Amino acid sequence: MELKKIHILIVGGYGLVGSNIARLLRAHYPYIELILAGRNPENGEQLAKELNNAKTVLLDLDKGFNLSNYAPVDLIITAMEDHSNILRETAISHGIACITVSEVADQIAPTAFLSLHQKITAPVVFAGHWQAGILTLVTKQLATRFKDIARVTTAGIYDERDPIGPLLESQVDNFVDKALMRKAGNWMFVKAKDNGRAIELFDRTLVTGYPMSTLDVPSIAAFTDASDIRFDFATGKSVGTAKGMEASHDMYIEIEGVLLSGEEKKLRTLVSGPKGNAHLTGVGVFLIADAILGAGGQSAPLNGGLYLPETIIKTENIIKRLTEFGIHINEDIG
Repeated sequence: MELKKIHILIVGGYGLVGSNIARLLRAHYPYIELILAGRNPENGEQLAKELNNAKTVLLDLDKGFNLSNYAPVDLIITAMEDHSNILRETAISHGIACITVSEVADQIAPTAFLSLHQKITAPVVFAGHWQAGILTLVTKQLATRFKDIARVTTAGIYDERDPIGPLLESQVDNFVDKALMRKAGNWMFVKAKDNGRAIELFDRTLVTGYPMSTLDVPSIAAFTDASDIRFDFATGKSVGTAKGMEASHDMYIEIEGVLLSGEEKKLRTLVSGPKGNAHLTGVGVFLIADAILGAGGQSAPLNGGLYLPETIIKTENIIKRLTEFGIHINEDIG
């Protein structure tokens, strides 16, 4: 497939997250046609003009999704919630690659079951991780320093000065209820409000975080086998705000275990996106799309099937790669 013939449909393509995805794709792939879909396409006309080789289209998922209205499409990216799962199921039935970013752990079951009944001929990526997988990708690279990992605790810190769109707002509303955690080797759904924990920020202040069912938890369990794993969401001051700049979105990763050297260690890492949460999510989705499109060091087209960010993106040097997008990563912050 020649690059200039690729068509990407971004559902929610002119919202906060969708516009970040679109701009990143355009910066790296000048000849791809971008189709920005949503309920109010007139709101995306200025962005389409800015991007060039882009257009806006009407798409109201409450009224269904007819692929023939948007074809040809080579990749569908959903930057909004799809409660009916119609976008991903349409992609699977037509052999189209797909990236979705809004599921929690118990919402991916329908597609997992579908994959056991129907052959998936294009890459379908579950990216309902925090910031579309960035947290998990960094954790996976850091985990290679350990020979045994007992506990992984992660957190996303929202600064109220950081604008959010309806995608993140709905995620938080839905996620902060019952949350999937791994505790003492057991999987359990717990009431988020009854399981808060204190999170120490970069400036030593403490905020209370509450667990959420992002896909980071089962992903991290798969490659670490740690007996205790959780992801928490909290509100607090960001690195950007503290420096008198725009609010950043900050993520904290704590890994406890035994290093390859045999030393017991708690490794604490701060990942800070100075352009906020929407840009971080955009970068996460772009890295996945980049892998699907054959770039990012992939030597051959990807086989069809279900993927996660950490199974589709090479993580050996992901920390260095993220810095190229302006993301700051401070390791072993104590």
